[in-house]
Amino acid sequence: MPKILGIDEAGRGPVIGPMVMCGYMIESSKKSVLKRIGVRDSKLLSSRKRESLFGALKEHAAGYQVVSISAREIDLLRNETNLNKIEIEKMKLMINSMKPDVAIIDAPEANTKQFAKKIASGLSCECRVVAENFADRKYPEVGAASIIAKVTRDKEIEQLARSHGEIGSGYPSDPVTMEFLKNWLKRNKEFPDFVRKSWMTAQVMKREKEQTRLGKFAM
Repeated sequence: MPKILGIDEAGRGPVIGPMVMCGYMIESSKKSVLKRIGVRDSKLLSSRKRESLFGALKEHAAGYQVVSISAREIDLLRNETNLNKIEIEKMKLMINSMKPDVAIIDAPEANTKQFAKKIASGLSCECRVVAENFADRKYPEVGAASIIAKVTRDKEIEQLARSHGEIGSGYPSDPVTMEFLKNWLKRNKEFPDFVRKSWMTAQVMKREKEQTRLGKFAM
C-alpha cells in the first residue's frame, strides 16, 4: 500500500521559541480517516480541537517524526544559511529516513516547482515530491503534520512560560511577547537562548537599549 508523507512546520516567524517541523506518514487507503476525524490546517482549529486530535493522529499514522529546532540553533545556522535552506535540509532527512512513496510539502517558497526540485535532488530513496503553498489546507496528511507541529510548539512555549513568566505566543505581533522582551532587557544585558537573537525584532530592541545607555553616558 503506497505511503504518503505530509510535512509542515509551526513557529517559522516567532522571535521566541523553536521552529517545530513534523513529517506525518499514512497509508493512502486511510486518508479518508483523517478527514472523518476533522483534520484541517492547524490554524483553522481551536487549541482544544488540536489537542483532541493529537493522540488520534499518532494512532492512525504509519509513522511520524517531529524535529524541534531551537532558537539558539536557528541563530547559529543563520550565520551560514537561511531559514528556507534549514527547512529543506530537515525535510530531506525526514524523507530519507521514513522512505515514503510520496511526500507532500507545505512549501515556504512561492516557486513551488523549484522548491520541489531542491528537495528531490537530495534524496536517497525513490519518492515523488509534491510542494504547494497552503498544502495544509488541501491535503489532510499535511494538515495532520501541521497539527502535531503546532501542539508540540505550544507545549514548549508553555514550558518556557512556566519557567520565565508570561511570554505570549512568541510572535512579534503579540504585545505580551514584546513586553516580555522589553522587560527582559531592562533586567539583563542579553536575551536568553530561547529568543532568536538574529531576528530583526530582537536586534532593534538590543540596539535601542545600547543607544539609550550611551546617551545617558554622554549627558
